[in-house]
Amino acid sequence: MLPLQRLKKSNTKENLWVYIMALLAEKPRYGWEIPDLIEGKFGFRPGKITPYRVFYRLQADGFVKSKAKERRRTYEITEKGKKELLAAKLFYQNILSKLDE
Repeated sequence: MLPLQRLKKSNTKENLWVYIMALLAEKPRYGWEIPDLIEGKFGFRPGKITPYRVFYRLQADGFVKSKAKERRRTYEITEKGKKELLAAKLFYQNILSKLDE
C-alpha cells in the first residue's frame, strides 16, 4: 500500500468516529443514514455495520447518547463528545499548520 493510501485509510475508515461525531454535532441522526451522509459530505463510504460498532463504543464512553424514537434509534452527541470533537479538530489543525511551515 502506498503512503498516501495508508494515510487516507487511517484518517477515514479507521477513525470513523470523527466523521460520525461531526454529523451528530449538526443534529441527532439515525444510524442507517450515516453511511450516505459520510459519503456525501466526506467522500468515502463506510460499511453498513461499521457505524453501529462505532456508535456502541462512543455511547459506552459517554460521547454520544441514543434514544428510541418511532421504532428507530436516534443518536446525538453529548457535551463530552463535543469537547472530544473539538480536540480532534484542533489536533488536525495543528498538524496541518506544521506541514505548511
